[in-house]
Amino acid sequence: MPKGTKIAFVGLGIMGSPMAGHLVAAGHDVTGFDLSSAALDRLEAQGGTAAHSVRDAFRGAEVVITMLPNHPQVEDVVFTNELDPGVLLVDMSTIRPSTSIAIAQRHPRSLDAPVSGGETGAKQASLSIMVGGEEADFAAAKPVLEVVGKTIVHVGPHGAGQVVKAANQLMVGGIYALVAEAIVLLEASGVDPKAGLDVLAGGLAANRILDLKRESMIAREFTPGFRIDLHHKDMGIALDAARQVDVALPVTGQIAQLIAAGRAQGYGSLDHSALLKVIENFSGRS
Repeated sequence: MPKGTKIAFVGLGIMGSPMAGHLVAAGHDVTGFDLSSAALDRLEAQGGTAAHSVRDAFRGAEVVITMLPNHPQVEDVVFTNELDPGVLLVDMSTIRPSTSIAIAQRHPRSLDAPVSGGETGAKQASLSIMVGGEEADFAAAKPVLEVVGKTIVHVGPHGAGQVVKAANQLMVGGIYALVAEAIVLLEASGVDPKAGLDVLAGGLAANRILDLKRESMIAREFTPGFRIDLHHKDMGIALDAARQVDVALPVTGQIAQLIAAGRAQGYGSLDHSALLKVIENFSGRS
């Protein structure tokens, strides 16, 4: 897609706002819509155009990008607003694979392109993007996706992007839970958790969560980059996807319950690294 491509961007939240800003900075003509007036003001400050409705944002668009909380919002946007058959629809939300397939049946020129990397990745334009859909549509969308992401992979047909994202989320949840358990064990044993995790981060236990979040977790800083509420939704997607193909994911089920416990304990608005608080509560160390 050349510079100046007319892009409609629906969903200007924690992730969508910086993504839309990068597209504006890259020279694209971005018209955005969000229910938040503050989000629309941010887009205009970035050089984009604020729309008064989804239909207004869609008008004249060559590419439509949606970045919304869950499948009901995506379905409302896509199924209740007319899209020209030639428009390339790129849904970057995290939703059920079955919904992505249903969208493609209605609008064949669509891609499911969920992302990983959180708010930091969105701000740094370093997101990982897993894309499901037709190869030709992926090729057409790739120049736009390269503006907001660094690892961009066509993983299969419609719905495949969402399956890969579900796998990502179950792994991320599991790693957060294990890092939390490691911190609780180290502290209860009188071991400096920073020294302990620094060593682990240099060995076979190394992972991106240790790299990015160990210090903030030890400090109990849980400002959301990705809220427990949203991870709870994503774990439901993972379990639903497993049911659709008749496979058992026993560890995923346990992680889903830990995240559900986080919501029940009142931590839904905190970062998903707040699983540490859940583990502490189980051990009576809160």
